[in-house]
Amino acid sequence: MRAMVVLVFACLGGYILGAQTGFCGGPYDRPYGEAHQSRSTVISTHGMVATSHPLAASVGLDVLKQGGNAVDAAIATNAMLGLVEPMSCGIGGDLFVIYWDAKSQKLYGLNASGRSPYALNRNVFKNRGLDQIPLDGPLSWSVPGCVDGWFELHGRFGKQPMQALLQPSIDYGTEGFPVTEIIAGYWSKADEAFADQPDSQNTFLIDGKPPVEGQIFRNPNLARTYELIAKEGKKAFYEGSIARQIVDYSSNHGGFFSMKDFTDHRSTWVDPVSTNYRGYDVWELPPNGQGIAALEILNVLEGYDLASMGAGSAEYLHLFVEAKKLAFADRAKFYADPEFNSLPVSQLISKPYAVRQRARIDAQRAASNVHAGDPILQHGDTVYLTVVDQNRNCCSLIQSNYYGFGSKVTPGNLGFALQNRGALFSLSDDHLNRLEPHKRPFHTIIPAMVTKDERPWLCFGVMGGDMQPQGHVQVLCNLIDFGMNVQAAGDAPRIRHVGSQQPTSVPMDGAGVINVESGVSDAAVRGLLSHGHKIARVAGGGYGGYQAIRIDWKHGTLHGATESRKDGVALGY
Repeated sequence: MRAMVVLVFACLGGYILGAQTGFCGGPYDRPYGEAHQSRSTVISTHGMVATSHPLAASVGLDVLKQGGNAVDAAIATNAMLGLVEPMSCGIGGDLFVIYWDAKSQKLYGLNASGRSPYALNRNVFKNRGLDQIPLDGPLSWSVPGCVDGWFELHGRFGKQPMQALLQPSIDYGTEGFPVTEIIAGYWSKADEAFADQPDSQNTFLIDGKPPVEGQIFRNPNLARTYELIAKEGKKAFYEGSIARQIVDYSSNHGGFFSMKDFTDHRSTWVDPVSTNYRGYDVWELPPNGQGIAALEILNVLEGYDLASMGAGSAEYLHLFVEAKKLAFADRAKFYADPEFNSLPVSQLISKPYAVRQRARIDAQRAASNVHAGDPILQHGDTVYLTVVDQNRNCCSLIQSNYYGFGSKVTPGNLGFALQNRGALFSLSDDHLNRLEPHKRPFHTIIPAMVTKDERPWLCFGVMGGDMQPQGHVQVLCNLIDFGMNVQAAGDAPRIRHVGSQQPTSVPMDGAGVINVESGVSDAAVRGLLSHGHKIARVAGGGYGGYQAIRIDWKHGTLHGATESRKDGVALGY
């Protein structure tokens, strides 16, 4: 990562922590909107892929050119991302999708997240004197859902053989690929992270060191694993030799996996949920993910005339942060595995609930000690890719290991790290998201889609942990309220409110801190400080990874955008 210089300022009774690296944005008073646009919007007619690595986008575009559809291209792109950006994603992680099927004119949702081991329960941690689940190591494991997700998508909508979709990644894994700039930064501390993980060292380091920008990296172990999956299907991963190797590794290294954990794994087709924001239907997946937080925030903001306030204004940013606090307080209490709980999803994303939540906002002052609302209204590190094909099938897919390289553990010579999603469980006995056997943890990764007049309008996502729903809302406000094009909407400087409202802890004590990118003006910062917010100027990361494709039905074109904070591209033909 680039070096960071931190400056501290006292201002208006609050504080600013300043960090500027030149990574994204320019001078602090640079205006929002078009001036921040990093490149022209990519426009094509037949098909498009947008994601965080050029080679992955190229592989997906090749699939489209060869007659594959959006699902085929998404699977091929995702497999390539697992090779070229292994700290962020891979088949050791989970997957979520929102898919528009042009034939049926219908949206489909897929929850391909995995569950905790049957043998793991809260007493294991209590007996070890642990009050939270470690981020690294086998106690953080849940069953990887990615591969099952691929085959569920492919079985329902795919056209090309899985062998053809995985072959480009197999070839690149064997022959090698050049490491790109931003990903090299993500990789740069891997030798420290893998200090006690020899299999991860052997897989992801070159002569004991992380690869640097421009260096050729090979992962023949992952190539062999992909070959086995292409040949034997998902059974290889959940019933065959891959599952057995993971379970054997778990048994020998203090884990709790059994073969039953893998053979019992199933993805779930779910109905996406939505709210209408100023005439646009915004679609997210229901929990165990956090997508409905974006819908909650939008519902609250809809009651204000944001366009008159202006993009980047203190007035708008204050309201956004206050709406976010309310939604994340609900997130901390109510978002969990719906198979274990009756969750008030429809109430949380309803318009009447938004009216009640909006009344809790002080337009002049930042709130502290924000608690969850009462939704019972009867008085309930990641990669993102998007693909649209010539028939206007649309695939919004997000996939992740959670933290960089997940649990940091690579099982033997399989070529991928296992995720640490289990660390997001609560160990509290009375929390909805408490750890229980064979249960899905709360999830941060969320794909999104927007429809208008019953047709897809925008297929998009913003990766980045807690930033994701915040990023979804800021991008949509840029597009809908402030009239930006699809590239400018992603390039515009973002803010990220940081608190302790986690599904594993109690609601936040205090107002939290707003991290702002360098492009947010000094005037806006002064205005936020006068409202009682604490501000940290932080550049270089943490503001998400946006990719989007907008469909222009009038002209028959696709408008693609890629995150200027990442290495990626939008490619069309």
